[in-house]
Amino acid sequence: MDTASVSGDAPVRFDTKIVVVLRDDLEPWQRLNVTAFLVSGLGTAVPEVVGEPYEDADAVAYLPMFRQPVMVFEASKETLTAAHGRALSRALPRAIFTSDLFATGNDRDNRAAVRAVPTGDLDLVGLAVHGPRNAVDKVVKGARMHL
Repeated sequence: MDTASVSGDAPVRFDTKIVVVLRDDLEPWQRLNVTAFLVSGLGTAVPEVVGEPYEDADAVAYLPMFRQPVMVFEASKETLTAAHGRALSRALPRAIFTSDLFATGNDRDNRAAVRAVPTGDLDLVGLAVHGPRNAVDKVVKGARMHL
């Protein structure tokens, strides 16, 4: 369970971290698409990262979002593959996006494309991970903040 440290007006500090790592050779539209798909998986598998619904001053309701920041990194294909291996070895909740998914148009075909490839042969273009701060930091070692 994620807890946040809060005291008065002090900044909120979470015990966990949400990180997306994107392969550094993606086109801008691909980076945005991959990020959106990856974080959608974490929100459903780790419900405690989702906050309360929003409401504006006119009482119009909006959907809840993550209650903590999502850090976005970029990395080479090799660093991304290593990060995937470290996420697996730590059994952290994770989502993947492979290059094959750019050629599919629906969830069924996406799952089939991933299922057809052994773990070590996945052509990863993105990875999302959630877990304890220092475990996630170790997973993304070698990746750099996305600019």
